[in-house]
Amino acid sequence: MPAVTSVRCHGPPTARRAGVTADGLDPVGLVRLHERLAALVDRGGVPALAAVVARGPDVHTEVLGALSLDDPAPLRRDDIFRIASLSKPIAAAGAMALVDDGVLSVSDPVERFLPELADRQVLRSLGSSLEDTVPAERPITLEDLLTFRLGFGIIMAPPGTYPIQEAEAELGLMTLGPPWPPPPFGPDEWIARFATLPLMGQPGHEWHYNTGAQVLGILLERASGQTLEAFLTDRLFDPLGMVDTAFSVPPDKWGRFTTAYMPEDGAAGLALLDPPAGGWWSRPPAMANAAGMLTSTLDDMWAFVSLLAAGGRHGGEQVLSPASVAAMTRDHLTPAQRSSARLFLGKSGGWGYGMAAPGERHGEAPVPFGYGWTGGTGTAWTTDPVRGLSGILLTTRAMTSPEPPPHFVEFWDAAYGALAG
Repeated sequence: MPAVTSVRCHGPPTARRAGVTADGLDPVGLVRLHERLAALVDRGGVPALAAVVARGPDVHTEVLGALSLDDPAPLRRDDIFRIASLSKPIAAAGAMALVDDGVLSVSDPVERFLPELADRQVLRSLGSSLEDTVPAERPITLEDLLTFRLGFGIIMAPPGTYPIQEAEAELGLMTLGPPWPPPPFGPDEWIARFATLPLMGQPGHEWHYNTGAQVLGILLERASGQTLEAFLTDRLFDPLGMVDTAFSVPPDKWGRFTTAYMPEDGAAGLALLDPPAGGWWSRPPAMANAAGMLTSTLDDMWAFVSLLAAGGRHGGEQVLSPASVAAMTRDHLTPAQRSSARLFLGKSGGWGYGMAAPGERHGEAPVPFGYGWTGGTGTAWTTDPVRGLSGILLTTRAMTSPEPPPHFVEFWDAAYGALAG
């Protein structure tokens, strides 16, 4: 993995190299990047952020703001963020490690390890009662989980609009909205409760956000014979040196754990979402939620992003096969599925395994473009294979909708503006 330059909020940025190549970053553009990100923090809308912008051999970082609004101490490079839905591609990579091992195949019916999900029933229509169902046309497969086409997921309608929403809420599954607070029961209880619900659509037919990753995490536990965190640690975190990536933050790391905020309804300020001590991530969860509950740092995320950009290779070791990385990072959706997912994926976005992937485009690729994803706690990552750019943004300001917030737009505009050549 290339060396990374650390930049603090009190100093101007510098490129890793004095010169500029056609495949690198422009030092003048990096100064502008720093100024624009610093302005976001100075205005108070984003309490803290850490970012990587990389192209070819040039890797640049920004570390701005403070751990919390109540603590003026400057943010440090190894401080810990809640990465929310950036957990999804990490879990997908774990699944592909088991595919590489021959333990799983993407065509495997999930009922091999999740017998609770055999013989599914499917709602006749989204508005149907839970008893108005038809049999599933085929079993749910691992690829259905990875591509979010298992037939269940978030509905962009007010809670209680449809009977299936009310039934899911009564079960406490936390699959149709934010994953916090985490459910109080473990994975076996979660999957047993989920199995009492019909699917919203036939397996493979429609793209529905989120639930596939939750089910995937339980599948990985049963297929590996380990807890999800232990499995991911063995197969990804330890090989990549991701020493601070986990589903909770122990007390000895609370001094490096950021405070999470969210915009207040109808107000310009920020409200507390989760504190470092005594919050939702301050103790191991009953169920490790692969859809959105990992914590991590800038360097840990850069290690993961670099792994995929290098075709699954890290430090001389082939952690994932090139074929697995290629499958993760290419679009698997039909045109109709992409069209129905535009609120989440945009006009040119598709879906790979556990993350967005480049979809159809006409003319110049939009900004940003590529594979990666965003997290509801205010995190984003994209690797653009057309322009050779990777960007990671970790913040402490939560999102309020699937659409990119203004500070995401600002970051990507500035990151692409730092391209040389």
